[in-house]
Amino acid sequence: MAKKFIDVMDTTFRDGFQSVFGARVLMDDFLPAVSAARMAGINHFEFGGGARFQSLYFYLNEDAFTMMDKFRDAAGNGANLQTLARGINTVTLDTGSREIIDLHAKMFKKHSTTTIRNFDALNDVNNLRYSAKRIKKHDLKHEVVVTMMDLPPGCTGAHDVAFYEKTLREILDTGIPYDSVCFKDASGTSSPQKVYETIKMAKRLLPEGTHVRLHTHETAGVSVACYLAALEAGVDGIDLAAAPVSGGTSQPDILTMLHAVKGKDYDLGGLEIEKILQYEEVLRDCLKDYFFPPEATQVLPLIPFSPMPGGALTANTQMMRDNNILNRFPEVIKAMREVVELGGYGTSVTPVSQFYFQQAFNNVMFGNWKKIADGYGRMVLGYFGRTPVKPNADIIKIASEQLNLEPTTEDPVDIADKDVTKTVLYVRHQLEEAGIEATDENIFIVAACREKGLAFLKGEAKINVRKHSTHKEQTAPAVVAKPVTTSVGSYTVVVNGQKYDVQVAEGEGANVDVTSIVKAPAASAAEAPSIATATEEKAPSSIDPNALQIKAELPGSVSKIFVKEGESVKEGQILFLLEAMKMETEIAAPKSGTIAKILVSQGQAVEGGGVLCAIQ
Repeated sequence: MAKKFIDVMDTTFRDGFQSVFGARVLMDDFLPAVSAARMAGINHFEFGGGARFQSLYFYLNEDAFTMMDKFRDAAGNGANLQTLARGINTVTLDTGSREIIDLHAKMFKKHSTTTIRNFDALNDVNNLRYSAKRIKKHDLKHEVVVTMMDLPPGCTGAHDVAFYEKTLREILDTGIPYDSVCFKDASGTSSPQKVYETIKMAKRLLPEGTHVRLHTHETAGVSVACYLAALEAGVDGIDLAAAPVSGGTSQPDILTMLHAVKGKDYDLGGLEIEKILQYEEVLRDCLKDYFFPPEATQVLPLIPFSPMPGGALTANTQMMRDNNILNRFPEVIKAMREVVELGGYGTSVTPVSQFYFQQAFNNVMFGNWKKIADGYGRMVLGYFGRTPVKPNADIIKIASEQLNLEPTTEDPVDIADKDVTKTVLYVRHQLEEAGIEATDENIFIVAACREKGLAFLKGEAKINVRKHSTHKEQTAPAVVAKPVTTSVGSYTVVVNGQKYDVQVAEGEGANVDVTSIVKAPAASAAEAPSIATATEEKAPSSIDPNALQIKAELPGSVSKIFVKEGESVKEGQILFLLEAMKMETEIAAPKSGTIAKILVSQGQAVEGGGVLCAIQ
């Protein structure tokens, strides 16, 4: 009896890159590995979409459409090249208008895509209807998705087999066109038994012959067990990655899964171990200069309690690492549990996973619910659609008050269509003002990436890739300081730019002695822009001591400066736009006056408490 053929999609070049490097891998570095994968017999690739669209413009100074076409050349005309789309969000973190949703499908079809995997993080089926129709209209295959995760202990009302069956029935009843069905667990937190029962349910409910897939991550340590359970339940396809971007926050390795099915009646894509070994050797060589964050290779047992997708985890830790606050990551992950519990149980997958992380981050940095993250707040208020269960009433109230928005049940796409900044005409005008040709590609780039898309098209984008060759191996000499006598209490000590929380107790130990402080290797100027190091205790000498200092609440980068020195401003006027942890924060003038001094430049990184400007 012939073994059952299981289609394997290689996620290395999209989810693998996103889960390990925050999607920051240059095309010329990895394209030789695509050819090697093709030689190994791989014919189904995840090659774009998701974070592998915006990140190319944000961090790589590369055009995603050019990358996709070059990928097609390397993979061959017969390859099934698949992208990831977020329903009405397409490849962004915000809702698109109908014009932009249609343009997304049109451009991805034009640039080498075969299949679009299309999901909604809230499992709001209404959010899949229009995007599905446009995908099929442009002659693409549509893989409709039910998103999965496990809830924190004690939580009920969603994310069980009954909930997934309800969602799947809504997809069928709504008449959404599809070519295949995927159950996608971006956090890898579903248990093998739930996976087994869910796939069994889907096989029973769907028309005979429907292609059903499972996507999961190794983050919680159960991915191989989940895939084996899915295979036993009758799944037709699974997603795997190649070393060194497999396991950990990514998908399990192709070789690992080939080993796991030895002796079983499954043929994984006709793949052969020796050929995969050769492919992985080429891939390792392609990526040998890249910095691998240690958390990308780890299994995290706490993830089921605070579900964070592998594709977002390393992107967030790298941003925290860049801003010298990685030590707060355990607190943020712990805080995510309450954020998920009170937020309505949207699946922890982009953009909702980012909303969860941003709100947990704010709760840690500012105090519980003192600062509502814009995305999280708009989600609980209904601006992204219907959450699986109603969010906590107190959180809805807090979000409404802080964001000055009323809860809504209006269709998010209808809301987006009313926003003039999300129209093709508005984007076309932006391009014309900048002297840039308003091609369909350029319109979508700016619609999806806003200011950073324009910067790329103007030739102003910068490369920010974490490679060993961009680091100078510098070690500062040991620093020996005389003992400092201080009072009992809590202090923050800054050593070589690194902050340490110190508790000074009573008794003879009430002295602080700093000895042999060794600085870690420093990033090059190309990777680590200058940091505004002004502290609350002492303002820069160039500022009039009587002027009001406007400071950054969090570490981040200056995305935009709206004022000039000598300009008169009114109370409440927006002065700066700061970007931190994928959040943009407006910095407003707390009083009317004159801008006496601006101490930062656009694109500059700033520390928390760093002075941005002074008002007199």
